[in-house]
Amino acid sequence: MTLRPSMLTRHGNDPSVSAELNWARSETDFPPGLSLTWLGTAGFRLELEDTVVYIDPYLTRVPWRPVMSQRPALPSAKTVASHVTRADAVLVGHTHFDHALDVPLISALTGCQVYGSKSLQTLMGLHGLADHATRVEPHRIYEIGPFQVTFVPSLHSKLLLGLKVPSDGEITCESLEALTASAYCCGDVMGILVRAAGTAIYHQGSANLVEGEVPRGGVDIFLAGIAGRAFSRRYVPRILRLLEPRVVVPHHHDNFFRPLDAPMGFSFNVNLGGFVEEVVHVSDDFEIRTLELLQTVSA
Repeated sequence: MTLRPSMLTRHGNDPSVSAELNWARSETDFPPGLSLTWLGTAGFRLELEDTVVYIDPYLTRVPWRPVMSQRPALPSAKTVASHVTRADAVLVGHTHFDHALDVPLISALTGCQVYGSKSLQTLMGLHGLADHATRVEPHRIYEIGPFQVTFVPSLHSKLLLGLKVPSDGEITCESLEALTASAYCCGDVMGILVRAAGTAIYHQGSANLVEGEVPRGGVDIFLAGIAGRAFSRRYVPRILRLLEPRVVVPHHHDNFFRPLDAPMGFSFNVNLGGFVEEVVHVSDDFEIRTLELLQTVSA
């Protein structure tokens, strides 16, 4: 089912918008053997040929009050272990807490390597896992089982009324006791291109871009982080006209202060329905597919 402008009868964060566009209701082809699971926020799990790759997994979901209290923000062993049984690699687009907090624990539990920025190396070092971190080179292809992974230089959207990237710069704290939510500084920001099973998947964790770096066409599935897009000039048309994706999957619109096992809420001022309208305004040929928390898509 391809969305048409006449179908857009609902706006904002009405849950029925997500329900109407849910991937389970579509006939969109998915590569045999490949599975994709949304973990909430910007997190995804990919599996193919017994190889499991995570992107920006955030499972602990620290509640609002502890985040604001500036107490240490650390992963929950119980929560992570209940969702992660194996991992062969973790890919991290930037190191804000809602993208990177659980990464060291996943690596400790599974022994997997993690890939990302200098700040990710620092974070892993704070947990005594520096040797499990690979600082990536932009545009280099990393072979992880049947997956080919490339990191693409990008930008984080400027939140705070469009004036500033929150917690900008590198992670600099020297102990876990100092690792508050705001201490998870952004570090380098990267889009992540994953090729597997004849399919190109592009993950954008924050709604901004470097136009000269974004892949030109050939993307099958665009995992589109939509939080903060209002503060990036014409973000949606700019990136869609570069990627030319077949399928657009919005994410980072859920309320990540709620536990994963709670009913999904929407983040403040994200406007999923408005995003759908923005996509259709560029072209009504894009297929827009939504996922529920922990929903898996496979052939």
